[in-house]
Amino acid sequence: MSQLLTFDAVSKRFANDVLALDRVSFSVAGGEFVSLVGPSGCGKSTILRLAAGLTPPTGGNIRWEGVRPRLGFVFQDAALMPWADVEKNVRLPLELLRMPSDVVQRRVKETLELVGLTAFAKAFPRELSGGMRMRVSIARALAVEPSVLLMDEPFAALDEFTRERLNDELRNLWRTRGLTILFVTHSIYESVYLSSRVLVMRPRPGRIVNDLEMSRPVERSAEFRHSGEYAERCRALRDALFEGAQA
Repeated sequence: MSQLLTFDAVSKRFANDVLALDRVSFSVAGGEFVSLVGPSGCGKSTILRLAAGLTPPTGGNIRWEGVRPRLGFVFQDAALMPWADVEKNVRLPLELLRMPSDVVQRRVKETLELVGLTAFAKAFPRELSGGMRMRVSIARALAVEPSVLLMDEPFAALDEFTRERLNDELRNLWRTRGLTILFVTHSIYESVYLSSRVLVMRPRPGRIVNDLEMSRPVERSAEFRHSGEYAERCRALRDALFEGAQA
């Protein structure tokens, strides 16, 4: 697979002189699902912001292969407009891009169908569960038809039942739409279940200390969650996290 995104010895020092990232290097190939895992404050969210171009690096280089792809960003908080219904929340990025009204209507309809919220198009965020609000956030990101999704702990505040269900839905979206996903999580179990690779980070200043392959099996289900292979991968990732914290 060709490399889509490359971080080459990237460092980030903030205005308060905190060195958040120190010479971070990794690549993401097109079509991969790569998770960033590490303790709080190790720079996982900073990597997403750098990849999105929301903040510049203070050292090193960030390269997108060819023409920079269209990005979708999903935050930990659904960040919906409370005064707008579901349909208007999903319309927002399309209207900011000044797309024709017929295109906006079509894409809103398609993405709400995709995340199973067609019946809630006129509902307000306060009327939705936490999982449904996160689905709206994902729909809003997908409406711009991105090829790359950047996701910053989108399921952290959800109960385990809802989290597992949305994990399955996200993997299905990843495979059926051919997305490339860079995903931040604190959960060992979530990252092992979702990912084709997991990048393990050490505490500040953040660095990549391990790169674990998780591509097999391609199909994931409840059976995989109860398999010996899944348990072994979780143990291996836990060990890598502890080793990284002491590096």
